[in-house]
Amino acid sequence: MKTGSILGTFVLVALIFLYEWPRIHQTQKKEKVAFVALLSLGTILAMVLIWNPDLPGPTQMIDYIYKPFGRMLEK
Repeated sequence: MKTGSILGTFVLVALIFLYEWPRIHQTQKKEKVAFVALLSLGTILAMVLIWNPDLPGPTQMIDYIYKPFGRMLEK
């Protein structure tokens, strides 16, 4: 099951890359670097979430950080 999800994700990323890359002009080098960096980070995040879907999200981290402050303010 995970293998199919991983392959599907890679196919989707490849299609996004092949569709968007020609639309970025040759002179826009910074935009190309940003596109590749963001697409790579998104792909890595997708792979991590496929392998371990029970990872805590950003809201759980914020709750962990600010919950003690909320308890202090209630007193």
